[in-house]
Amino acid sequence: MIVFDVDRIGPWVCSRAGGTWVKGRGTGIGLERSGELIAGVLYEDYNRANIVCHIAGVGNWLNREFLWTIFDYPFRQLKVKRITTTVAQSNTRSQRFTQHLGFTLEARLKDAHPSGDLFIYRMMAADCRWLRLKP
Repeated sequence: MIVFDVDRIGPWVCSRAGGTWVKGRGTGIGLERSGELIAGVLYEDYNRANIVCHIAGVGNWLNREFLWTIFDYPFRQLKVKRITTTVAQSNTRSQRFTQHLGFTLEARLKDAHPSGDLFIYRMMAADCRWLRLKP
């Protein structure tokens, strides 16, 4: 079941993505199974052209409905041109996942993460294949 409780999703995503949850800073979309969150996307720093997202999941959580929902919200509802996400250089698993979703590496920030460099990825609305899915 898809849920929209940012006060639940925000801390959950941040605890898995290594960030710090700041209440009231963003919005989120989560996926739960048997009442437990198994995936979440936290959106923040929306400026009408761009929004930053942080994605986390545990176990087998990818499904078409959730993927459509998490990309429909920023691109169609907020009408942003792009989504930005960051991944630590040391987190190769997250890099592969981010690229599999369709994000493109845009920049590398030297020593911007506690474990080394920070990679900046982007997805442009025109490149989002998930929007072609039916909800």
